[in-house]
Amino acid sequence: MRLYKEAALAILLMFGFSVAHAGDITKSVEAVNLEKAALQGQVVTIHGTVTKANNGIMKRNFIHIEDGSGEGETASLIITSEETAKPGDKVIVTGTVALDTDFGFGYLYPLLVEKASFKQAGDASTPHAKSHDH
Repeated sequence: MRLYKEAALAILLMFGFSVAHAGDITKSVEAVNLEKAALQGQVVTIHGTVTKANNGIMKRNFIHIEDGSGEGETASLIITSEETAKPGDKVIVTGTVALDTDFGFGYLYPLLVEKASFKQAGDASTPHAKSHDH
């Protein structure tokens, strides 16, 4: 009976985990930029390539990604995370769309994908390590 309860609990936990991520919306970089008002507060997933990483700023890492969609201002996104990635990394990013984030000191971001997690595009199970750079 105990084995049955443990198996049932394991199945329930797996089901709950899959449901929690079922609402994620996969978007291109351009689509997040163009649809930002409708996406505000929603969790999105974006596949892209890291173009720049600024680590350890205001207790977070600022990662820039592109995916080949969009032009000019709609061609890239800035992601904030405790995790980091290196320029050139192909990643899958999942985070929450935030608009008009003001960190003070003149740092106002009209669009961010915040509190994101990074996975390498070829290995969806391995997140990047947290950065301790300052």
